[in-house]
Amino acid sequence: MLDVVELSRLQFALTALYHFIFVPLTLGLTFVLVIMETTYVVTGKEVYKDMTKFWGKLFGINFALGVTTGIIMEFQFGTNWSYYSHYVGDIFGAPLAIEALLAFFLESTFVGLFFFGWDRLSKGKHLLTTYCVAFGSNLSAMWILVANGWMQNPVASEFNFETVRMEMTSFMDLWLNPVAQSKFLHTLSAGYVTGAFFVLGISAYYLLKGRDLGFAKRSFSIAATFGFIASISVLILGDESGYDIGKAQPVKLAAMEAEFETQPAPAAFHIAAIPNSAEMKNDFEISVPMIGGIVATRSFDKEITGLKELQALNEQRVRSGIMAYDLFTQLKAEKKASGQVNPETKAKFEEVKKDLGFGLLLKRYTDKVVDATEEQIKQAARDTIPNVGPNFWAFRAMLAVGGLLALLAFGAFVQNLRNKVTQSPLLLRALLWSLPLPWIAIECGWFLAEYGRQPWAIYEVLPVGVSASNLGVGDLWFSIGLICALYMAFIIVEMYLMFKYARLGPSALKTGKYYFEQSSK
Repeated sequence: MLDVVELSRLQFALTALYHFIFVPLTLGLTFVLVIMETTYVVTGKEVYKDMTKFWGKLFGINFALGVTTGIIMEFQFGTNWSYYSHYVGDIFGAPLAIEALLAFFLESTFVGLFFFGWDRLSKGKHLLTTYCVAFGSNLSAMWILVANGWMQNPVASEFNFETVRMEMTSFMDLWLNPVAQSKFLHTLSAGYVTGAFFVLGISAYYLLKGRDLGFAKRSFSIAATFGFIASISVLILGDESGYDIGKAQPVKLAAMEAEFETQPAPAAFHIAAIPNSAEMKNDFEISVPMIGGIVATRSFDKEITGLKELQALNEQRVRSGIMAYDLFTQLKAEKKASGQVNPETKAKFEEVKKDLGFGLLLKRYTDKVVDATEEQIKQAARDTIPNVGPNFWAFRAMLAVGGLLALLAFGAFVQNLRNKVTQSPLLLRALLWSLPLPWIAIECGWFLAEYGRQPWAIYEVLPVGVSASNLGVGDLWFSIGLICALYMAFIIVEMYLMFKYARLGPSALKTGKYYFEQSSK
């Protein structure tokens, strides 16, 4: 039976995964619109204006639903994760507040001008509006990922035993957190691929049907070029993001590579494996020598530390965390009794406070952390190792789909340069059927980022087990059911409207006029 913590995790996971169906398309389509409208302003050809309007209509549908699902997600920090909000709110809340006050308001304001300003603004001013929508959406993503990046790599912060809260020490370091910035760029490039393949897939549908040819070929050309560049960048930036995560979270790196034992450098890359987390081994594996270590560490002599060794190291940190928890309670008692603390006690606490989070892992098994048994200590250390199988396969699914998308983007780019798109029906069908693939890769990436961090809400600082609110199981099941029903309704609405307007096509904007190949507009 699922408890409150597990149900709270399930609810947030469902909300985040639903929400992220809408986000990447918003990020990608905004810059496709920028390219199309810039081309219209430069060339003066009306077809590019109509392209901007048509794809902008589909962008607007997605944007509205994305905003709605995002608002619900953010409220859960206060409802389902109240102790988390108390413990790290001073840090975590800052980028989210900036996102709402600066980026989101900028994006939302100019979205209105984008749709209703065609007849009220000059060409240049409307183009500036479209640029503001694009940069606003990207700024919004940046601040959200700064917050998430801090959860993965909690830099620029320090624990205050008097307030029992994490406090920010440097906003600049928080913002420039390497994990946050590489995650931001990787997410953006993935969004650009999503937007490009959305346009490619629908354009391929028109080309296969032989309709709106001039419109479809121009849309295809822009999306093919943009998508090819984005697909290359997503591979490069994904490697950079993985490298940064490997340095900040060695447990996640070992889990997604199914490395239970520390191998001699450079480690092999497991193409396929059947990880056995219970026995800490792979029951089956197919490996390529050396590749894993070279890619993960960018060297020939650095090891990928295995999960068994990491668990042993974490067991020592749990023991150190017990000392930190004991000294923390002493400091609180001294402060309450006399208004002052013993400098010697504080100095001892400063030496071990980095392991306080490991001591809090024991809260799952006992209220008296300092009296934890050997069995409880070992179990807490075991909890620091996530379930390897889901991480291993999510990573490989993301890699496989990302590689396939790069090949398809390359094919579209080459055939577009050769002006033989209409003569490539197999490629067009592949692009049409590849429409869901970017979302599959992105959802696998987010699953890996969050599930691979377990059992931590804030990595090595705050366990998930002590972060949740004091709610009832029935309340959580009710809210999960309500959210699933509501979000499923949103997705049905999105799919219905997208299919409706995609099938109507750009001709609907021109009251029956079709953009044939010979169109000179």
